[in-house]
Amino acid sequence: MTESSTLPMQEPMLSVRGIYKSFSLNAVLKGIDLDVHPGEVMALIGGNGAGKSTLMKIIMGIYQPDRGDVLIAGEKAVLGKPSAALAKGIYLVPQEPMLFPNMTVEENVLIGFSEPKAELRRRLSGLIKQLNWKVDLHRKAGGLSIAEQQLVEILRGLLRNARILILDEPTSALTFDEVEALFRIIADLREKNISMIYITHRLTEVFEIATHVSIMRDGVITLCGPVGDFTREMLVQGLLPPDTEQGEALVCIPPDYQGREPMLRLEGYTGYGFCDISFEVYPGEILGLAGVVGAGRTELATTIFGRDSVKSGKVFLDGEDITGLSTKKIIDKGINYVPEDRHLNGIFGISSVSSNISAAHLGQLGRFLLDHRQETELTRRYIEDFRIKVTGQDQLVSSLSGGNQQKVVIGRVLCTQPKLVILDEPTRGIDAAARGDVYAIIHKLREQGVAVLLISSDMEEIVELSDRAVTMYQGRINQSFAKCNITQDNLMAASFGVCKEGARNA
Repeated sequence: MTESSTLPMQEPMLSVRGIYKSFSLNAVLKGIDLDVHPGEVMALIGGNGAGKSTLMKIIMGIYQPDRGDVLIAGEKAVLGKPSAALAKGIYLVPQEPMLFPNMTVEENVLIGFSEPKAELRRRLSGLIKQLNWKVDLHRKAGGLSIAEQQLVEILRGLLRNARILILDEPTSALTFDEVEALFRIIADLREKNISMIYITHRLTEVFEIATHVSIMRDGVITLCGPVGDFTREMLVQGLLPPDTEQGEALVCIPPDYQGREPMLRLEGYTGYGFCDISFEVYPGEILGLAGVVGAGRTELATTIFGRDSVKSGKVFLDGEDITGLSTKKIIDKGINYVPEDRHLNGIFGISSVSSNISAAHLGQLGRFLLDHRQETELTRRYIEDFRIKVTGQDQLVSSLSGGNQQKVVIGRVLCTQPKLVILDEPTRGIDAAARGDVYAIIHKLREQGVAVLLISSDMEEIVELSDRAVTMYQGRINQSFAKCNITQDNLMAASFGVCKEGARNA
């Protein structure tokens, strides 16, 4: 890390002042002030839903702020669309580079320019030589590694005279050697006085590559300054709500699973986005699985559910090896899944409430002709038990509130009478009343002896509901917690790769 004190005091290249942004009644940004000077690497960290993406979209001209200003080199900028941001020298390097695989590196970099190709090639060659980067301009983009694709994205920005680069989780899919190469590139860019916003969930990277750090929580900047002024513990504390309880429980009586067989057992389970996962979930237990976006939690869930391929390892349900089975067979064996995105994977929006709830139970409602009487009774039971607010069973599910849609999805899943339920962000985007109803459903599952794997980015939710908890970090289970050690502080620290007392390394 280069000490920030070595940087000359200059006018900020980028300033945001008093930025507010709301969507309907949801206030996402609540007065953001941020400066990035020439040659600075500003690490921006925050939990899921902190407002980082919204702020970046405002800087990129994708969203317009309700109030506040964006200044470039001291001048107020009107960023009504992305092209205006590009014209001002702002370029976003996305987490997943967006290249045309059948075009060469050179063609991908030069696309969109109106200048003569000869002049563009001369400028690109000079830029690569100036930076002393080794780039084969004639390779097809489809054959590049993720790290090489990011380099192409950076070249795209620099050829457009970018003075401000936004790097969104740039190392999430990189190997160790590729990360080291990227860091060398960032150091080169700093020497060229390029300003960078570096969005990351990895606190170790903050201290390795950033000059400054800002923490966002619930739409505000809670901490900001030179990296050398902070420790990892201080950063974790900045991520936590101000009223987080730090006291430890005096008495801890963990659930007694001695002599009981686990309902779900993973052994060295490896797939796309996760590696060497081992844990158990017992009947009547809620196991919380915490972590930040990109940690591999949803990939793990969809692979257990048979949607994605298993690379290695085993998964057992009630003692039976079910590794690699199809989703249909997984459901038949006794696992079902409430997906993270109910709109994309959960509901049939143009179908009725009744059709949505009964969709997973059609085999029991008649082999050739649907038994509408049974379907009506089944739907009525879930509407009443889950307090789903509907005008009638024929109401389109797309017309329901978010909370009632979520209850319909959970109802459909429970129709299959699963032994284990995977709940992926079960209360995302629903109001407080509906959240309470969903919590009641989860507690009832526990009382009925159903095993629950609860995946949530809401640390309070994990604390409130879980009997035990584990955290995922960079695709692996890194720590586990007994009931008395499940605190927001511990979970947040582990999710960002910091070990706390009371945790057991996994």
